[in-house]
Order: sequence, then structure tokens, then C-alpha cells
Amino acid sequence: MLKSKSFLCIDFGATTVKVAEFEPNETGSLRLKNYTLRSMGQAGFPEDGREAVVLGTLQEVLAQGVQGPFEADVINVCAPGFQVFSKFVKLPATDPGKVEQIIQYEAQQNVPFPLEEVVWDYQILGSTPTGELEVLLVAIKNEVVESLFRIGEQAGLEMNLVDVSSAALCNAYRFNYGDAEGCVMLLDIGARSSNLLFFEQGRVYSRSINIGANSITQDFANEVKMKWEESEKLKIEEGFVSLGGAYEEPSNPHQALISKIARQVMTRLHIQMNQTIQFYRGQQGGSAPTKLYLAGGASLLPYTAQFFAEKLNVPVDYFNPFRNIQIDPAINLEEMAKVAHQFGEVVGLGIRNLAQCPVELNLLPASHLKQQSFNAKRLYFVGSVLCVLVTLLAFGGFFGWMVDRKQIALAEIQKNIEPLERNSQVLQQANQELNAAKALSQQYIELISARPRWAELLSGIQRILTAASTNHGIKLSSGEGEGEGAGGSNEVIAAVWIERMDVTAGAGGAPSIRAGAMPVGEEGGALAPPGTMPGNPFGAAGQPAVVGGIKEIGFLNVTCKALNLKRHSPSANREFVEALQTNFQSATNLFLPEGTTLTNRIDEVELTNHTFGFSVILQLKDVIRF
Repeated sequence: MLKSKSFLCIDFGATTVKVAEFEPNETGSLRLKNYTLRSMGQAGFPEDGREAVVLGTLQEVLAQGVQGPFEADVINVCAPGFQVFSKFVKLPATDPGKVEQIIQYEAQQNVPFPLEEVVWDYQILGSTPTGELEVLLVAIKNEVVESLFRIGEQAGLEMNLVDVSSAALCNAYRFNYGDAEGCVMLLDIGARSSNLLFFEQGRVYSRSINIGANSITQDFANEVKMKWEESEKLKIEEGFVSLGGAYEEPSNPHQALISKIARQVMTRLHIQMNQTIQFYRGQQGGSAPTKLYLAGGASLLPYTAQFFAEKLNVPVDYFNPFRNIQIDPAINLEEMAKVAHQFGEVVGLGIRNLAQCPVELNLLPASHLKQQSFNAKRLYFVGSVLCVLVTLLAFGGFFGWMVDRKQIALAEIQKNIEPLERNSQVLQQANQELNAAKALSQQYIELISARPRWAELLSGIQRILTAASTNHGIKLSSGEGEGEGAGGSNEVIAAVWIERMDVTAGAGGAPSIRAGAMPVGEEGGALAPPGTMPGNPFGAAGQPAVVGGIKEIGFLNVTCKALNLKRHSPSANREFVEALQTNFQSATNLFLPEGTTLTNRIDEVELTNHTFGFSVILQLKDVIRF
């Protein structure tokens, strides 16, 4: 993926070319640097001659962005919806190793052209509760893709990927509205076709509807015997969607006729939407839509949102594909807002260079993928050939001269190499001394940084012992505790204090090896003292480990005394000690629970004794070095 430079995203629509230049920003998102869109008019409709019209329009817009000429030369392209075949299919649950084979078969059955005549791709979007796989198939004729490549090459651009409008819209919506709840529809009304997408709980479903805004222009032009370009201009400047018979018609006859035709076209589109909604709910197991977002150039017709809100009885809003995109401060936000909703596919293309997307399709032919790989290596190949030729010429033409010169140079080098070798030895010795000094200074730094740990540790132990007077864990049976010094568990008088604190190797005598310590006996570290085994950080008899000349303490054996609590219950002393152990284990900022435990030494005392003794082993979360 492209990370270090800007790139172009181009949507070749039926009548418009939309271009945006993006670059990754510091937050991991995209920054919009430049954009523009240009209408191709009716000349963009016919297949014959469309390539020349698109190329001419593209060359114009590349030199006339809103921020001046575009700088990038690597492009992501979205093919127009009317040139792309797409279909959702469900595959039975099967062995994962056979999925690709089944999809190949489904493509042969569903794509309306021989597979050798198209570039096709698929995306597994998820699975149904019954285990069926939901797969999106897309295909585009080879000549369409080749035409896009020729346009890019003649414009001096390098093709990176070819996407389809429905997939690009899906990625743009997920990037900007990923937190939406319920079933949401996105309707992108284009010139020749419209895309209807459903988003629900991570699922996506789309359908292309062969109804677009060009129908309004064409019907109006036929009705009034007017040229298409003039009709399109009137539609944009004066057209709106009629609100129905309850509203007064405008006095301008052209405006009145356009509004009626627009309502008729939108009504046909609404009928197709209703059929798609029923199919989505019935065959796809989806829910009723709760909101509609509008996008595309035709959605700008006044009262389009009100029309669909009335027909579908759901809230309607305009899709903002730049919701989570950073806009360059030099771009006029007010001007961009007028056309922002038309750039859904363009933003979706840009996100493909940013991160993994919900739908990742690429309709680049295999031949061009191989060509891209070869082009990436071609420079190195040419350079290698040139180097070989230059080397051969040099050795052939100047062999004799170079032999003489090398002999002279060799003698001179041998004469000068001896003092350099001596200096090298001195430098190596100095470097060793420097490394040793650095290692020693690092040990001192670690020792100084560990000094406050004793105060933190002792303060923490003191807090736990103090809290034990109330958090004692003694369970009294009903009726117990009556009489002197009794009256319920809240009146139990408990106290504990430390008699002795020793360094130990932990429960069972198993020491813990701490990462980062210098192994005993390695170069630069001190040898283990007598009585210690290499690798034992605690030494003999539970003494602190000596690692690289530094002692480490990982476990403490705390010998405690506490008030005899057997007058409350026979098991009160053990319950008190076990509760204290739990309190130590809960102090995870100081101790590791797995190594903090009783030593099973709890003094058995009579009821007449005032105190009893016990020991607890505490495993320190961080070893203390000294």
C-alpha cells in the first residue's frame, strides 16, 4: 500500500469525471489535498468514442483542480456502474478448500459473458445463521478495463487498482458511519443507473437499478423537442421533484414539466427500491430499513429527500463521505459541500490505500498485474545490463594500464597498512573499555532507580497489616461472639505485627529468574560467590542473588505475630491468616499472587495464649536490586 506520497482517485461516471488527490495523514486517516469534477455531457453515453471523450475530460481536469494542477501520478479507478456486472450469491456450507472451486463454478453460471472475456473478482462477505456463505461476484468486460488502462497511460498515470462503484460506496460508508445502528440504506442516484446498498450489523447487500437522472433529461428533451444539453441545463437550474397534486404547479411551463417528469422517474425508482427491500427482507433475512442516505448528482434536485421520506416513511439525510476525512485548510469548505455527496466512490477508492477494507475487489487483469511486477523490476534489470557492459569495456580497453596502476597502488597500500592496523588494535581496545564503562554505569543507574522501592514496599505492607484489623475474614456462627469482647463480627479485635523479615527463595525453594539481569559468569559480569549455583538468583540458604555484581531480592519471608482469636472460633486464627494472605495477593502493584502464599507454619496455641505466630512468603512484582 502507498504510504509516503499522495495518490489520485478517479470515478469515471456515465456523464462526469470526478478526481480527488489524497495523502495519508499523521492520524492514520486521509487528507484531501485537491479535487474537481467535470461533466462530459451526452458525449459520455455512447460506447463508440467514449474513450476519447473521457481522456480529453481527464486531461483537462488534471490541470484544473480547485487547488491547481494535480501532482500525483498513481491512480485508483472506479469503473462506471452501467459497465459492471455484480450479483450476490449464497453458497452452501462446504470444506474451505473447495470454496474457490465452487465460486469459480458460480461465476461461470451467473456472469452473462464467457469468463475469458471478462475480468472478475469476488468477496466473501460473511455467512448466514445456517452456515451458507454470502459472496459478491463482480465482472467487467476486458475491453472496458483495457480502455481504462489506455486512458491512464495516455494521461501519464500509473494504474494501481480498478474497483466498482458499489464496493467503493460500501467502504466509504463503513469508514464514515461505522457506528450506525439498525438497517440503513444508501441510495446513490447516477446518470444512467443507481446503486442501492443495505447496511445492517456488519452485513452489506447491494443492487444496481437501471434508472438514473438521465431519464429526466431525455424525457423532457423529447417532450419539448429541445437539445439534450439545453434540457440538462434547465433541469439543473430550474428542476425539482414535484410534491404531488396537493401543491400548486409553478407558472413556468418548463419548470412544471420537469418537476412532473422528475416525480415520475423517482416514482419508478421508488418502485424498484420497494421490490429490493422486500427481497432483502424475505430472501436475505434482513430487517426493515430505519434510515436512508442520499448520494449522487441527481439527489441534488430539490425535494428529492422529501419525496423519499414521504414514500418510505423513514428519515432521509445526505451522505457525507468526507465525515472522517481531513480537509486541507486551503480548500473552500463551502464550495466543497455543494458537491461532497457525489464523491462517495472517490473516497471509497482512497480508503483502499489506507487499511484493510470490508470489501476489497480489484479488477486489474492478470496480464497487467504481471506487467506491474515487471515494471517494478525493469529499472534494476536495465541497470544490471549497463553495469555489465561498462565493466567489460573497462577491462577490455584498459586492462594493461590497470595492471600497472594496481601493482603500484598495491605496494603503496602495503606500505601504509601497517600503521593503520596498529591504530585499529588501539581503537578496538578503547572501544572495549568504553563498552565496559557503559555497562558499569548502567548498573549504577538501575541501582539508584530501585532505591524508592523499599519505601513503597514497606508502606504497602504497613497498609495491608493495618487494614487487617477490620478486614479480618473471621466467620462467626449465629449466637457466637456474645459476652465480653464479643457482639458480632464487626466487634472482633484483630491485630498483627511483623517480628522478622527475611530473604527467601520462594515457596518450595524455587527461585524466579528475572529477564534483563546479567547472567552469572558472562563477560562483563561478576562471578557467582562461593555457595551459589549459576542461574540461581538467590544463592545458598535463600540469600539474595548476585547477578553481574548486583544483588537481587525476589521473595520475602515475613514472620508475623497476631492476637490469638480462638476465643471467637477454633478456626479463627487460620481464617484471619488466610484473609491476610488474600489481601497480600490483591496488592498486585507490589506482589505477584502466584508466589505470595502461606508457609503452612501457623502456631497452634491454647485459648489462654495472647498471641500466635505465622509466616507468609511475598513474591515481589519487581525485584529489588542493591
